[in-house]
Amino acid sequence: MELSHLIQTSQVEKVRVCCPLMPSVTGTLCVSSHHLILSAQAVEDTKQEKCELWLLHCAVDSVEKSVHNIGMLKSKENNKDGEGGSSSGTVTLKCKDLQVIQLEIPDMEETFNVARSVQALSSLDNISLSYPFFFRPAGCKLGKGWSRDTMENFYHKLKAETDAWRLSDVNENFKVLLRSAQPLVGPNHHFSEDDENLLNAALMGQSHGFIIDVRYEQEAKQARSSGGGTENKDRYPRWSILYRSLERGQALQRSLTRLVGTCYETYMGRNHWLSNLQASQWLSHIKEALSLAGLAAECIEREGTCVLVHGEEGANNTLLVTSLAQLILSPDCRTMVGYQELIEHEWLQAGHPFQLRCARSGWAQGRFKQESPNFLLFLDCCWQLTRQFPMSMEFNEELLCTLASHAYSSEYGTFLCNNEKERNSYKVREKTHSLWGILNNFKQRKHLVNPVYERNPLAIWPSVAPQSIQLWEGFFLRYLVSTEHKERSWQRTWELVGKDPC
Repeated sequence: MELSHLIQTSQVEKVRVCCPLMPSVTGTLCVSSHHLILSAQAVEDTKQEKCELWLLHCAVDSVEKSVHNIGMLKSKENNKDGEGGSSSGTVTLKCKDLQVIQLEIPDMEETFNVARSVQALSSLDNISLSYPFFFRPAGCKLGKGWSRDTMENFYHKLKAETDAWRLSDVNENFKVLLRSAQPLVGPNHHFSEDDENLLNAALMGQSHGFIIDVRYEQEAKQARSSGGGTENKDRYPRWSILYRSLERGQALQRSLTRLVGTCYETYMGRNHWLSNLQASQWLSHIKEALSLAGLAAECIEREGTCVLVHGEEGANNTLLVTSLAQLILSPDCRTMVGYQELIEHEWLQAGHPFQLRCARSGWAQGRFKQESPNFLLFLDCCWQLTRQFPMSMEFNEELLCTLASHAYSSEYGTFLCNNEKERNSYKVREKTHSLWGILNNFKQRKHLVNPVYERNPLAIWPSVAPQSIQLWEGFFLRYLVSTEHKERSWQRTWELVGKDPC
């Protein structure tokens, strides 16, 4: 395969693998084009059983290496007979789903070879060499599970509510630029009559509407110097502009990095830990996102007005607000199918650049490029809603954790590329399998459903009081704290409601 030249060592014997909450195992480590594979045999008089562990290279966020017994190695080099100690090493793999894996390798050279191989294979730039293009699960056909008509169904539902809009395929070949981003006013105060007419038409006879700009007012106005800006109130007299800033980009990524560092700091007192948690500002970002989504939903539900949401690019925090607002207002979005459709049309087909934003996770260090955990923040906000309204969501925490993991690294093609045009170019639907098809499989779906779900036709208004926003332990601490009690509770809940998840 094309990646074989990146593998400096393909097999190492007597490698010991250590993971939190799991017994260590010793076996043969194999480095393939897309996986690290540890094959361990059962050992008598020990607790080790026969097992096989697989790890995708693209799941690795950080590779760290250390060498032991260096002094003994120097002694061996100075020994004419070649006798002396040997040097071993440890490769620590910090994964994008926050799992930490240690490989204890009995040879220094092999340690560096394995580390360099994983480092190279985990940072491929060529999308066509990604594992989803090679993944062929038994019993699954290519093309199955892909929802080609998601957007059409979504728009038909909207059209059923009013005759004021019609469907068009004018953008079938991506020749039309449609976006919900900042207006390109610039220093010369440009304007677009077509945009003004479109927004006035959206009001459909209403006296006014709201434009929610997810930036500070000063930031929006300063953007004029670089060709951007904000709407001119004189040209949009029927629209009120509300500025509500949400953190984005590198600042949001640094917040995630600080949060993960705090969660995995085991030698820290309670007060210091809580102080660091607050300093990460992650919970503050959740509060601001839910508050802004609640504002948008309130304008629609209680004011009965039209709302336009945009930021600088219209593909990050804009999608965060619009998707959460729909989750608050629409009971259909809280079902298993509706939630998948929400992610499909509000994130995937709306152009959130998953390939760029999810290139690095919480272990990333150094200078960030275009990484930003907007989608993870959305999932965290959804978890807050499932906790505050435990009977209103058909899906459970397991689905949210699954989506978070697959957004950063996956054997499926659902979250590949940065937009729909790229997915068409790489023929993702024709050459990879869909995550939705697997999640909707009966055997998998039964673990993702909320046993106490009851359809709630009302809007669910989230609380953003300090005591209402909590750390998502099920994701951020899942490799540090045992989940056995949760699994027992889940099974017991199914028994109490008189249903069998199996």
